[in-house]
Amino acid sequence: MNQPKVSIIIPAVRIGKYIEEAIKHYENLEYDNFEIIIVVSEENFTDKKLSDKIDIKIVPGPRKLSAKRDIGVQLSKGEVIAFIDDDAYPRKDWLKNAIEILYRDEKIGVVGGPAITPEDEPFLSKISGYIYSSPIVSGNIRKKFTLTNESEHEYDDIHGVNYIVKKEVFNKVEGFKGLYQYTSGEDSLFSIKIKKAGYKMIFSPNVVVYHHRRTIFFDHFKQVANYAFHRGFFAKKFPENSLKIKFFLPSIFLLGIVSGAILSLFSDIILKVYISTISIYFLLTFIFSLRLNPIATILTALGTFFTHLTYGFYFIKGFLTKEYKEEEKYYKKMILSQKRFNK
Repeated sequence: MNQPKVSIIIPAVRIGKYIEEAIKHYENLEYDNFEIIIVVSEENFTDKKLSDKIDIKIVPGPRKLSAKRDIGVQLSKGEVIAFIDDDAYPRKDWLKNAIEILYRDEKIGVVGGPAITPEDEPFLSKISGYIYSSPIVSGNIRKKFTLTNESEHEYDDIHGVNYIVKKEVFNKVEGFKGLYQYTSGEDSLFSIKIKKAGYKMIFSPNVVVYHHRRTIFFDHFKQVANYAFHRGFFAKKFPENSLKIKFFLPSIFLLGIVSGAILSLFSDIILKVYISTISIYFLLTFIFSLRLNPIATILTALGTFFTHLTYGFYFIKGFLTKEYKEEEKYYKKMILSQKRFNK
């Protein structure tokens, strides 16, 4: 099979250090036929030369991430679109492995894989990576954050940091256009559109990118809160891949912590059960947080506990939100913005 041309789309606020560091990884890809389109926020646009070896275009775009992706696709020349974030970089066999899977079956529309924490990540960012890859935090979706022994399989919720899609499929579902597509969780909504169009989405542990993490504690919890709010909101609006018990578990845990503490004031039996349950939880938390560095173990364990509480609270908040007017305003603004950039 001749190599189909791949357009790698990178949405970014600006050309930052992670993009500049990632160039060498794109230059070393075991795939020859590709271009890179970096769509930066208009106010930060700079036509900076990043490589003498590969085709890189930097173009201005709207502020919202998915609107940038739409702009990038419109400017692309490839038969395949590969989405990756500006704080991520690919393993050298990324495209080669993805294309082999993508063209195995005409009904396969999307291929994705894990976004793992780089080995040389700063210590406080590694803690965030440890938390996301913990079975007690991510359960069966930890495959998105670490290398596992799973075989490739169909999946209904590929994440946007590592999302390879046939361009004809992208165009058929009209890309990211649609209400709520321009905010966090847009990759989940895009995946729903792909599935409804009748295409398979394949998750492969061999289609790998490396993803820099937020630092513990503030940035990590801010990200968790954002993810949780939108997942809770989408659980009502888009149940296809969001109305699942695994997303409700942190909220159930949070309610158990609060209600158990209150009820323990009135019953010694409840107090004993409560203390026993909490003790088992923290034991499991520390077991799954064990690292060679004791400080890393303690921070991972504490981070796990507060990640559960943060996700649980903001999931409930999102679930109880009837309408998200801010997102509706963003949607209308992005439509106008895209029309301006399409001229």
